[in-house]
Amino acid sequence: MLSLEILSAFFIASVVLAMAPGPDNLFVLTQSALRGRLAGLLVTLGLATGLLVHTAAVSLGVAVIFQASAVAFTVLKLIGAAYLIYLAWQAFKASATQISGQAGRTLSRWQLYRRGIIMNVTNPKVSIFFLAFLPQFADPQLGSLTLQLLLLGAVFIVATLLVFGGLALAAGSFGEWLSGSARAQKIMNRVAGVVFIGLAAKLVTTQR
Repeated sequence: MLSLEILSAFFIASVVLAMAPGPDNLFVLTQSALRGRLAGLLVTLGLATGLLVHTAAVSLGVAVIFQASAVAFTVLKLIGAAYLIYLAWQAFKASATQISGQAGRTLSRWQLYRRGIIMNVTNPKVSIFFLAFLPQFADPQLGSLTLQLLLLGAVFIVATLLVFGGLALAAGSFGEWLSGSARAQKIMNRVAGVVFIGLAAKLVTTQR
């Protein structure tokens, strides 16, 4: 099985990658600022659950389909882009009263958690990234590659939870300040809508 040195190096690399600006941490940032720390943490858990799907896909070889099939890749990224456009539409039409207050702020905990899952699972680049990244730290001479990839995926998820969780807490504190200003809430909603549209455009134009 993988040594502690390899796992430590992989964990450090995973933390650095999680900190790099990207669709997922931007998503956590906007949701936390708009809806509070709990919302950000629930979205983070959803994203981590999506990573479980990608880890399993890579470990079982399913991700190769998305790397080899242009149709499968295109269909999945269009679904993801459509969902982001839907979130942008919701953000643009939300009023200050809809995003103020406590406990979920118009969205249930399950809805927030589900947002994170959908955001992550419908991004085929994550599976392809895992397909390219995880095997670099695996070694066929150390035992089952499937088990090694599952272990590496679990370590990556832990790193993501730590980084995104910290981001959610920080952005959530900013969101609490926003809750006292209706104008600031509306501006933040518009900003979130623009971010979602930008992420959708980036996803649509993404190549394998």
